[in-house]
Amino acid sequence: MLLLGQGEYELLWGDRARPGRGRPSGLTRERIVAEAVAIADADGLAKVSMKHLADRLGSGVMSLYRHVPGKDELVLLMYDSLMAGPVDVPAADHWRDVLLGWGRSIRGLFLAHPWALPVATGERPMGPHEAGWVDQILGRLDAVGMPHATGLAAVLTVDCFALGAVRPEIGDTGGTAADFFRFLAEPANTTRFPHLARVAADIGPDDPVQDHFEFGLHRVVDGLQLHLDAR
Repeated sequence: MLLLGQGEYELLWGDRARPGRGRPSGLTRERIVAEAVAIADADGLAKVSMKHLADRLGSGVMSLYRHVPGKDELVLLMYDSLMAGPVDVPAADHWRDVLLGWGRSIRGLFLAHPWALPVATGERPMGPHEAGWVDQILGRLDAVGMPHATGLAAVLTVDCFALGAVRPEIGDTGGTAADFFRFLAEPANTTRFPHLARVAADIGPDDPVQDHFEFGLHRVVDGLQLHLDAR
């Protein structure tokens, strides 16, 4: 487990290069992080090692340590780099549409980078790019009249839902609800989990998990609407 300390915060929020000795290698932290993300996207996070990364970059391993202390810290930089730039949420005139777009943008991020989901749900500091995404959404909500006292709670609520709801679409589930419940094809499991089997029997073989994501996302936003209406 990654133990967080002042060093991780300084890595994300401090200077963009570490002091070191020797001839400059031509590497930059941004280049190292981008290559590590490419490896993780293609082969998974387990394939990201300082040795493998150095080989891909045509560099010595020790040259990498001038920019990144180690793999745990590199993973923090990799994750935060995924949120560089503007958040992918269409312009909207109502806070409901802003939050729906926020939930979908989170889903899109993890479908594109499945390795990042366990990083997001683990213990870690927030980086500057992630903070930028949240700040942009809060600005959108402010512009369409979401009360300040509710804005951050609403953003985090949708974020928490999306992190859990996207999980069935990641990995070897195949992206359909039927694939997610494929263990029920065994008669013994149907007997063992009768209520789940009864519900799953109504799911078509090609029903996408996204349908369930959209259902849940809308219900979360409905709940926020009821809360604001009651106030």
